[in-house]
Amino acid sequence: MKEEVKKVIDRIRPSLQADGGDVELIDVGDDGVVTVRLVGACQGCPMAQMTLKNGIEKSLKQEVPAVKSVVSV
Repeated sequence: MKEEVKKVIDRIRPSLQADGGDVELIDVGDDGVVTVRLVGACQGCPMAQMTLKNGIEKSLKQEVPAVKSVVSV
């Protein structure tokens, strides 16, 4: 599952980088929880939580059904 998650994040990454941010994959748990770190402009951005849930989590859940949620550290 980790490789599938990495592929989806690699497809999302250019849109984050276009706004000066990025995302790092930290862990993919057996329970379906994906842990990421938002960096660059995404770190501390008021829209970061929306990006995390409506962008990253939504994309991951659509393409990797075993993903239950995405959390940021």
